[in-house]
Amino acid sequence: MLGNTLILIVSMSIIQNISFKGNRIYMTTDEGASYSLPLEAFPVLMQASPTQRKGWVIGKFGDDVRWPELDEDIHISSFFEEKEPDYSNEVAEMFAKYPELNVSQIAASIGINKSLLAKYIYGIKHPSPERVEEIRQALHDLGTRLLSA
Repeated sequence: MLGNTLILIVSMSIIQNISFKGNRIYMTTDEGASYSLPLEAFPVLMQASPTQRKGWVIGKFGDDVRWPELDEDIHISSFFEEKEPDYSNEVAEMFAKYPELNVSQIAASIGINKSLLAKYIYGIKHPSPERVEEIRQALHDLGTRLLSA
């Protein structure tokens, strides 16, 4: 007796264009579909200059975009998530309270990528309770060092 076999055929669109307007990135496909996400979802692009943002190239298979100068890659599937920023989270509140905090340095102090920490801050990704505690501890450690100055 043969078991049930499921064959899944995925029809993937091909990226045709990338553009930016305001604080959003837009992608259009060969099928005429258009998708948009906030730049907060891509912290490297958010911090890039308009000239740097224009330096994109579509990958060999048409399903990804690369910014060689920025060392940033985005797969077409990222646009299907449709996540909007949610600033009502503990990590966002910590960084909003102290805007002088350096995201890169805090991320490095806990051993994570700056882009990941930025996604936590913007509410695009949600850290585990253990990760929130790591971030909180890094801020406490920074405060202790500042008090000793």
